Amino acid sequence: MPADLSHWFLIAAVFVLAGAVKGVAGMGLPTVAMGLLGLWLPPAQAAALLVLPSLVTNLQQAWGAHPVALLRRLWPLLAMVVAGTWLSVGVMIDGDPRRLRAGLGVLLVLYSLLGLARWQWTLPARHERWAGPLTGLASGLLSGATGVLVLPVVPYLSALDLPRELLIRALACCFGTATLALAIALVWRGGIPLTAGLPSLLALLPTALGLWAGSRVRRRISADMFRRVFFGTLLALGLQACWQALG
Repeated sequence: MPADLSHWFLIAAVFVLAGAVKGVAGMGLPTVAMGLLGLWLPPAQAAALLVLPSLVTNLQQAWGAHPVALLRRLWPLLAMVVAGTWLSVGVMIDGDPRRLRAGLGVLLVLYSLLGLARWQWTLPARHERWAGPLTGLASGLLSGATGVLVLPVVPYLSALDLPRELLIRALACCFGTATLALAIALVWRGGIPLTAGLPSLLALLPTALGLWAGSRVRRRISADMFRRVFFGTLLALGLQACWQALG
């Protein structure tokens, strides 16, 4: 981890920004933080810093009214996210995930452009029984290989036409589950040292500040503005994934 105090100030600023993005759009913390921290930290160190901020902020966003009902609805999806992550984490440790990241980036850009153009795909609730587990497995496989949980879980949850706050909570459940599964898998495989826990704990405060500020903004904007922020964030994340894959 960096010893220079100025680097720690930069790290804190990154987590404030990443937390604010997540507070407004309900996602984006890992991608924003990894992209900026990667400018001066090795990927493994950046990922280690991210574990606790990502896990805690997702738990905070996931909490709300009727949590048992939400988990009962999502558990097949979440279980398969865990399974897929454990199956594919070796690609991140031993392989080169850049091509997968590039593909994810292109798909994110296309999906976000369709969303900004007001194209809406809807999935009737009766199909959740089979679509949820398949989506979870595919999302987990991509998350374990690339460290990014976005596709296809974000389009899937968006297609369920959930109310805004319930969508944020459902996304947080998925992101938190993926973060925990990925962290345990990486520690088990030797990809992250246990000594990374303290620096990750210190990153919680700036992340929480950014999340609080972003959440206040989200509650004040209209549904149409939220839709534009949501898909605009996806577009930015997709472009960033493509840029990192080509770098």
